[in-house]
Amino acid sequence: MEPGRGAGALPGTEEAAGAAQGKGRVNFPFPYTPYSIQEDFMAKLYDVLEAGKVGIFESPTGTGKSLSLICGALSWLRDFEEKKKQEEARLLADEHNGQDKQQQPTSCCVEASNCQGSVGELDWITEFLQKKEEKAMVDRLKEEHIRRKKREARLEKIRHNVQFKYASKRKRLEDEETQRLLQLSTEILSTELGSDVLEQLDHEEEELILAEYESDEEKKVGSRLDEDDDDDDDLEEEHVTKNLCVNEEVRHLGAVQLINDRCMEMQKNKHGKKSEGEESEGKKRRVSRAVCPFYSYEQMQFLRDEVLVKVKDIEQLVALSKEIKACPYYGSRYAIPAAQLVVLPYQMLLHESTRCASGIKLKDQVVIIDEAHNLIDTITCIYSAEVRGSQLCCAHSQLLQYMERYRKRLKAKNLMYIKQILYLLERLVSVLGGNVNQNPNAQSISQAGTELKSINDFLFQSQIDNINLFKIQRYCEKSLISRKLFGFVERYGATSVVKTNKEKQKMAGLQNFLLTLHQGPDKEAAIQCPPVEAEDGQPKMASPLMQIEGFLSALTNANQDGRVILNWQGTVAQSSLKFLLLNPAVHFAKVLKECRAAIIAGGTMQPVSDFREQLLSCAVDVGRVVEFSCGHVIPPDNILPIILCSGPSNQQLEFTYQKRDLPQMMDEMGRILGNLCNVVPGGVVCFFPSYEYEKQVYMHWERIGLLTRLATKKKIFQEPKRANQVEQVLSEYAKCIKRCSQVGGHVTGALLFSVVGGKMSEGINFSDDLGRCVVMVGMPYPNIKSPELQEKMAYLDKTMPRSAGQPPSKMLIENLCMKAVNQSIGRAIRHQKDFASILLVDHRYARPSVFNKLPQWIKERTEIKPAFGPAFAALRKFHQEKKSCYGSEAS
Repeated sequence: MEPGRGAGALPGTEEAAGAAQGKGRVNFPFPYTPYSIQEDFMAKLYDVLEAGKVGIFESPTGTGKSLSLICGALSWLRDFEEKKKQEEARLLADEHNGQDKQQQPTSCCVEASNCQGSVGELDWITEFLQKKEEKAMVDRLKEEHIRRKKREARLEKIRHNVQFKYASKRKRLEDEETQRLLQLSTEILSTELGSDVLEQLDHEEEELILAEYESDEEKKVGSRLDEDDDDDDDLEEEHVTKNLCVNEEVRHLGAVQLINDRCMEMQKNKHGKKSEGEESEGKKRRVSRAVCPFYSYEQMQFLRDEVLVKVKDIEQLVALSKEIKACPYYGSRYAIPAAQLVVLPYQMLLHESTRCASGIKLKDQVVIIDEAHNLIDTITCIYSAEVRGSQLCCAHSQLLQYMERYRKRLKAKNLMYIKQILYLLERLVSVLGGNVNQNPNAQSISQAGTELKSINDFLFQSQIDNINLFKIQRYCEKSLISRKLFGFVERYGATSVVKTNKEKQKMAGLQNFLLTLHQGPDKEAAIQCPPVEAEDGQPKMASPLMQIEGFLSALTNANQDGRVILNWQGTVAQSSLKFLLLNPAVHFAKVLKECRAAIIAGGTMQPVSDFREQLLSCAVDVGRVVEFSCGHVIPPDNILPIILCSGPSNQQLEFTYQKRDLPQMMDEMGRILGNLCNVVPGGVVCFFPSYEYEKQVYMHWERIGLLTRLATKKKIFQEPKRANQVEQVLSEYAKCIKRCSQVGGHVTGALLFSVVGGKMSEGINFSDDLGRCVVMVGMPYPNIKSPELQEKMAYLDKTMPRSAGQPPSKMLIENLCMKAVNQSIGRAIRHQKDFASILLVDHRYARPSVFNKLPQWIKERTEIKPAFGPAFAALRKFHQEKKSCYGSEAS
């Protein structure tokens, strides 16, 4: 990528560009004086990128990790491009001065020189080829140098040309009806900037993106599917998120799939080309040909320029897009080829087809994944897929009607693929014990249960092993059949009613179909398609074929890399097929194979063994992997982690599945909390292993009167299950603590019951008085009876070596548990002057295999207390000392 074109320029970068290194140290531009751990972090990051390696970086929450990532990475990019320019300048100067390249080989041709060995004088053929190659390289450098200079000059002109900005702003604010003023703005732009500015941007920087919108001949596979295909293939299948859609008429659709499909339909209408089918039916029905007012190529060029010259977050991008009436999704995509820094959700980065559709190319790039503690789970989730019986039946019904309506228009090849998909759907429903010609809600399952199969066994059992799923996948991607099927249902109101007497189906209309959903399976069976989202009492229907495509695509994985889970419930509609990815490394390897270097960073990366063994062992050479973990910025005495092995009545604390439900165990935990609330100021956050156990303990304490006693010291709050209620609970929790610290009295703060892995165990800031003590009740081991987890354990035992004498499956269970623990207990310490105590309530935390999985900055300060008395004394002393040091801040 070129210097000076950045969407991610950092304050102070340009001033520091000339002094990148001094006496071996890199000059990192930082908005304030960095901590020593931040300097170490950036220096190590710089070294990893320079060496082209893969780094696993851990920096605790509250240490400015993300800022260190940005400054370190952009400093390396600045120096890398400066070196590149210097090398190019030297080569060009050598070529200009006619210096002998054989006597002074450059770094770019060292490999070519070494290949010759010490053979003596080169013969004339080798010398000729070498000179020809060197001349071609110099010519390429000349062209690249000229392009870079042009881009820098154009962007600088756009950045500082005030007249251009005022003219474009006037242009943005004009209504489409004021054509005269719109034309005038265009003339002003052309006169003041020169037409070459926009033309050169269009031809050079847009080449990468616009290549995807080339002619029909480059995009089509086979022939058109139906009369709606005249310009469908010019459009990519994109997933437009709610956040980046600024067309309110589209946003109100709510469901992402509906937004995507409506967006694509409006883009197609933008081309203004009517199909034969629409013309023939023009008298029968009115076809909606609305276009999106924000999908203006010219306005999106303005948006692209604004994005390139000044960094904007999503909110600023959306606000600007509304002002200038340009689509932020496509406008920002146009800026990708010219950008130095591209920030995107790592789900988009990790999913190969989405990455390609977005124009993201990883060849020789640097990939940085922040907040990567859930990276393995994310990849597994992205490439896993599940479909229900109701979706399979609905898709079969819709696709069958689609085929019947356009049978005469379809080419033989396309008809063949559609029939193959229909056969696949029929067989998948059959595996679930159903029939596609009957209502799935009326087909009962004799015995519920779950069965896991390998991919090959599932294909054989389903009798689809003779179908080439790779060709089916390619056909679906190129033909956009799922989107067309959705448009077919939306436009023509295709019914999903299947006649049991095999009569020819009639298009009864979508509203009539909705009415049939309330009928029983008497004369005709109504196949209920899943509603996407209800609005005004009317469900919006979507074709489930896209989700089914994901399942079929998942079946193309290698047999050993995944499993198929057959889940039978009460009816065929409720039953499901799920593909479970077992080997996420096979997909992550594709990312690492292309990029120059990669950084995987997070605040809580322990235990790191999961990343090494499940992601990197098969993807990169072990010597290319570098690990780095830094400490915290807080003083050592600002945190007190304690492993508590026994309670106030000397009851050993072991919250296993077998013992945690015992009344004496819940009573002991209650006594511990009662004592804590007497000495800990502000807020206490207590994490339970699950919602069910939190509810059980809460009801037990309520029954014995413990909650009443706790409430005399702390007002009690519970984490809600519904996400839209979390903000309100947190707000009331914070207000209560603030009020108690100001007013004083018997109630000294608040007690919050939370759940590990819940809404408040990640991403929530319990700094200062909001979290003076974090309590972890028991060890949140995952449910080992889960079929998915059992299969994952069996897979690891089969493919991974034993570590420290333990089987990989046991390591997996412990790692999942401790990763969740580390995420939860890291909620409290958020800045240098913050302080908190951490109480791990279970004697099993003292086991070496578990203890060593705590973050280093917590582990080195942790005290193991076999009895409650010494633990309570240490907690009381800690908080009394902090109160005397920080005064009202600690109250």
